[in-house]
Amino acid sequence: MSEDDINTEEYPTEIHDYLLAFEKSLGSVDEMLKTMMSVSRTELLQKLEPLEQAKLDLVSVYTLNSMFWVYLATQGINPKEHPVKQELERIRTYMNKVKEIADKKKASKVDKGAASRFVRNALWEPNAENEHTSKTPAKGKNRK
Repeated sequence: MSEDDINTEEYPTEIHDYLLAFEKSLGSVDEMLKTMMSVSRTELLQKLEPLEQAKLDLVSVYTLNSMFWVYLATQGINPKEHPVKQELERIRTYMNKVKEIADKKKASKVDKGAASRFVRNALWEPNAENEHTSKTPAKGKNRK
């Protein structure tokens, strides 16, 4: 086949749609990278809390490794057999740990003083008036 045959050869529209979606995604990634690179890393990290800094670092390294995964695939190398797979799994483990920490921060905290007041007020305490009536069981009810 000559080069002219390859250029004029038709391919399925599904592939064309996937290629257009891929090109659009690459454009989005490029825009985000430009935005992230426009702000210095130290300036960005100063504005974030430590947990948010960890999230940013993990997302950045995961994205970089994912892009390397795609690069390997485009070069005909099976990324599943490459060390990048273990690296992605390691990063996911840390992402899960950060998520657990964030979930613990969001979890409601128990006010021990308020809880003890609720329990104390909910429990029945006999007083002199109730002691007399509680000694004589009501008709038809058997106490065990």
